[in-house]
Amino acid sequence: MSNILSSTEQGCDVIEAQCDAIQTILSPRASDLGGFSVRRLLPTAKRKMVGPWIFFDEMGPAEFPAGEGINVLPHPHIGIATVTYLFEGEILHRDSVGSYQPIRPGDINLMVAGSGIAHSERERPEVTATDHRLHGLQLWLALPENNEETAPAFHHYPDDNIPSVEIDGVPVRVMIGSAYGVTSPVLQFSETLYLEATLKAGQTLELPEAPERAVYIASGALRAHGFELPTHSMTIFSREPGVAITATEDTRIAVIGGEPLGKRFIEWNFVSSSKARIDKAREDWRAGRFEKVVGDEEAFIPY
Repeated sequence: MSNILSSTEQGCDVIEAQCDAIQTILSPRASDLGGFSVRRLLPTAKRKMVGPWIFFDEMGPAEFPAGEGINVLPHPHIGIATVTYLFEGEILHRDSVGSYQPIRPGDINLMVAGSGIAHSERERPEVTATDHRLHGLQLWLALPENNEETAPAFHHYPDDNIPSVEIDGVPVRVMIGSAYGVTSPVLQFSETLYLEATLKAGQTLELPEAPERAVYIASGALRAHGFELPTHSMTIFSREPGVAITATEDTRIAVIGGEPLGKRFIEWNFVSSSKARIDKAREDWRAGRFEKVVGDEEAFIPY
C-alpha cells in the first residue's frame, strides 16, 4: 500500500524498559483518514527497523457503507517486498507486472518491488455494493543490497498454504520463515520471521529465537517479564533465550523479526541503501518512466 500518511516516520509513545528481555515498547498514535484509521509502528524516530522489516501499519478496523471503500490509486515502490495480510475484508491488487488478485483474510501476498513496480489497491464492485469491513496489516520488507534491483514480481499464497502449529495449546501460523519446527513456503530474501498467534486469557507462548524480534498486539493484552503490554503496542525483545509472553485477556498477536540488513533510506514509497537511487526513482515516477498498472492505467498518485 502507498504511504498515505503525511510523513513516513510517525510519532510513537516509547517506554525504554529496564529489563534484559525487553528493549523498547512502542505505542502508536492513530491517524484518522476519514472513517479509516492507520496505526504506524515502523519506522519511528526511536526505531527504524526490526530485522529486515522497515514498515508496519495496522489499517482499520474500518466499516464502510455501500458505495465506499479502499481506493488507493496506482503508485510506485522500489527496493522492498510488501506483505499484505487481512483479518477481515478484501482488497483487489493490480500491478505493473500484470497481477490481478483479490486478497482475502489469511492469505499472504508478497509483492517484490525490486527495481521498480507500480500497483493499485481497490475493492471489487461486488464488495463495495454492500456495507463491509476491512482490517489488516501492511508491512514492507527491505531487500538485501544484492537483491534491491531484482526483477519485480507478485506472489500469492492462499490461506490453506500457510502452515500452522500448536504450541502449548496456542495456535500459531508461520507466515514467513521458520519457527517451532515449521517452515513457511513464502519466498524469503534474507532471514525473516513473521508469525500470527491467538492466545486465550492465561495462555503463555515462548517466542522463537531470532537476531531481532518484536511482538505487535492487534487485540487483547499481554504481560511479559514484569511489564503490561497493551493493545496496539509493539514490544522489541532482546535475543535473550526463553522469552515468554502471557495473555491477560484473549489476544491476537503478530511476531516479526529476522536478520538486520543495515541502514536504509526511505522516502514516500521508496526504500534503498542508496540515497541517489531514491532520487532517481522519484524522477522516474514524475517523468512517467515506471510501467503502468495493467488494467488501471489512467489515474495515479503524484509524487
